[in-house]
Amino acid sequence: MKEIKNNKYWIRQQDNLEFMKELIDNSIDLIYNDCLYNTGKKFKDYDDRLGTPQEAMEWYKPRLIEMKRILKDTGSIYLQCDYRLVHYLKVLMDEVFGIKNFRNDIVWCYRSGGKSKKNFSNKHDNILWYSKDKDYKFNISDLYIENKNKSSYKKVLNGKTYNYDKSLPIDWWDDCTPLLSSLSKEYIGYNTQKPKALLNRIIKASSNEGDVVADFFMGSCTTGEVALELKRKFIGCDIGDKAFEISKDRLEKFS
Repeated sequence: MKEIKNNKYWIRQQDNLEFMKELIDNSIDLIYNDCLYNTGKKFKDYDDRLGTPQEAMEWYKPRLIEMKRILKDTGSIYLQCDYRLVHYLKVLMDEVFGIKNFRNDIVWCYRSGGKSKKNFSNKHDNILWYSKDKDYKFNISDLYIENKNKSSYKKVLNGKTYNYDKSLPIDWWDDCTPLLSSLSKEYIGYNTQKPKALLNRIIKASSNEGDVVADFFMGSCTTGEVALELKRKFIGCDIGDKAFEISKDRLEKFS
């Protein structure tokens, strides 16, 4: 087991269930997980095989229960997945967090990657957002600032004028460009690495400066880097050795 712990971040190479069992109740403000999608593939950097969807839910359930336990009452969890498990995870998260605490199914759209001539090409991920309770953080003012260059407009239909404020955030995101090795300075050579813009929006929306942000599928540690840039604290883990080493390198400048 490898570990680094200081007053700004705590990262560990370990199975996330075992790691979460060590964390105290109501200690995390925001959880983001770019989780295992159960593609059935063994990627260069991690193994994305959990078995059948039912077996995958058996694997996820104790982890989601731990995430609810350690999340503060004002906290939120964002779980990123795709069509393979999203409907199963939605039902499971309804059970664990409560249907009334479902906030959004955010759709992250992109055009990169291969395309199919046999069906409509899959070009989006789902991000399931749940709060722990009804009083949760949502920093609409920060999201207004992010969208400040998007203007409002009016539309007249059947003699009635409708006002559209394009600066209001929506749950369909097509402006967080995926990372391609040849096009992005962010890319560090880790499979399925997510762009900082995506995490920047989530962290700004659902946490404040000084809050604790956690990622239990840490991967390339984009969550950790963005959290620290935004003056939050970070807790993360990943079972992979490469993930831990990359995370260590990305965060050491904040030590």
